[in-house]
Amino acid sequence: MLTLIFFTFMFTGSKSKHVFLDWPTRAVICVETATGLAFLHEEAEPHIVHRDIKASNILLDGNFHPKIGDFGLAKLFPDNVTHVSTRVAGTIGYLAPEYALLGQLTKKADVYSFGVLLLEIISGRSSSKAAFGEELLVLVEWAWKLREEGRLLDIVDPELTAYAEDEVIRFVKVALFCTQAVAHQRPSMKQVVEMLSKQVHLNEKALTEPGVYRASSSRRGSRGASSEETSSSQAEKGKHSMTALKIQSQYDDPDSMTQMSPR
Repeated sequence: MLTLIFFTFMFTGSKSKHVFLDWPTRAVICVETATGLAFLHEEAEPHIVHRDIKASNILLDGNFHPKIGDFGLAKLFPDNVTHVSTRVAGTIGYLAPEYALLGQLTKKADVYSFGVLLLEIISGRSSSKAAFGEELLVLVEWAWKLREEGRLLDIVDPELTAYAEDEVIRFVKVALFCTQAVAHQRPSMKQVVEMLSKQVHLNEKALTEPGVYRASSSRRGSRGASSEETSSSQAEKGKHSMTALKIQSQYDDPDSMTQMSPR
């Protein structure tokens, strides 16, 4: 039975609600959440796209094992469907840019949201509240900047004093694979599970810059960008608010994202 523990406790300022999670616990949350999403995308019949993966929708039981909650925005994906054209729903900070702009939903929108969540778990920072540096970068942009500067470990939550550096770096890089601007270049959730679970060498030559969507309007409902901030006119307004969405073919086969490390 689920306890009333939300992963957002990490992001609240209240000490009475704050729950410290060490790195092994966070790693398990990452892998098990990815496994749950992979089940929804590949094994559930029909397949399911959640559309609102974020910290507050990840419930933790008494042993800090995650459960994906709130399926109110979920869409069913039959096997023969590649995408669904729909009103945009979700939360600013987690929205895949191509979905926010065009309203064309694929499983890769969940992959993008999971990548943002992954960065939040590692950093202990909320993507919707934090801004970094003079450029006021959002979390995914900051992670990319740190990678470019060879300082990926700077993203780690200061409360974490003991962790496996190689594993944390791999998790951050997986998050960057998940948040690439071009949806087709993101891994599937099944691939994400493998990348998080195994000692694999990530092929960074295949990694491209993340995409970010910023709403042009500051008016938000209680669910962030949720169901109301969703018309095609809103998408049109946001065209100039999106950064790093490169014009690339969605059908070109990307290079392999992982290479198994030799035993």
